[in-house]
Amino acid sequence: MKKITKKTYLDWYENMYFWRKFEDKLAQVYIKQKVRGFLHLYNGQEAILAGALHVMDLTKDKMITAYRNHVQPIGMGVDPKKVMAELYGKGTGTSSGLGGSMHIFSKEHRFYGGHGIVGGQIPLGAGLAFADKYFNKGGVTLTFMGDGAMRQGSLHETMNLAMLWNLPVVFCVENNGYAMGTSVERTANHSEIWKMGLAYDMPCKPVDGMKPEVVAEALDEAIKRARSGNGPTFLEIRTYRYRGHSMSDAQHYRTKKEVADKQEEDPISYIKNIILDKKYATEEQINRIDQKVKNLVAECEQFAEDSPYPDKNVMYDVVYEQEDYPFLSHKI
Repeated sequence: MKKITKKTYLDWYENMYFWRKFEDKLAQVYIKQKVRGFLHLYNGQEAILAGALHVMDLTKDKMITAYRNHVQPIGMGVDPKKVMAELYGKGTGTSSGLGGSMHIFSKEHRFYGGHGIVGGQIPLGAGLAFADKYFNKGGVTLTFMGDGAMRQGSLHETMNLAMLWNLPVVFCVENNGYAMGTSVERTANHSEIWKMGLAYDMPCKPVDGMKPEVVAEALDEAIKRARSGNGPTFLEIRTYRYRGHSMSDAQHYRTKKEVADKQEEDPISYIKNIILDKKYATEEQINRIDQKVKNLVAECEQFAEDSPYPDKNVMYDVVYEQEDYPFLSHKI
């Protein structure tokens, strides 16, 4: 695994803090109705992405996930201004404002969404891995999902084929404890999700998702296995989200004390404390990073505010390939 250095910790802190503040801003503008529809935030789960990016080869590896998908493309290299604009529904967004919060996408940066159907991305992730194997590209696909997707039939069908075809894919369950508002314990007679891999003789294990070093180590092993032709891995990455399932979630299923207790394990605070304890940076230097992050978030917001909405022609151009489509009655 690539060595974890002083620079790694400083980069992790800056990136994770930016992802957190970027989404905090989204929550603010959502209340102002500048972002519409659903909004699912990643607060608390940032260590998973930080650890993953440390061991991925961003020149050929791919990532696909569900609808909690705003910061992953930023980590993969997508301009955060374009991500913010997409959530605003603006023409400068990653999908010209037509995808919105749940469907961020960038083929250029090998980020394949953003999918609103629970578990819908799982077979797609295996398909991406199949293509890499078929064309001998050497890439590995990280396929992320929530714990609620564990009860979808598509997961089991995909895992069966992934093992049968020895695909270069890593299945990562971001287990934040609740599928929407239903705890893992209420959805099955067991809570050890990682053991589901045993049914397919797939390498599998639980991972502490609140520490990027631990995530990086587990994913490094899984990615190397996949890249060497030894097939998929199934990881249950245990994490916690500090906000509701979406912005409309009243969170009646958990107590404020539970959330407060879990915030003691905040991955951003964890990294900050390591930086200060090891004297990688002073409080003053940390404060400068914080201000840099806040300035960048403000730039993203301003870019989204100033960007135009897409021309309505775009909505038809991306649906109908045939320009004189005979059944299109709308006058554009």
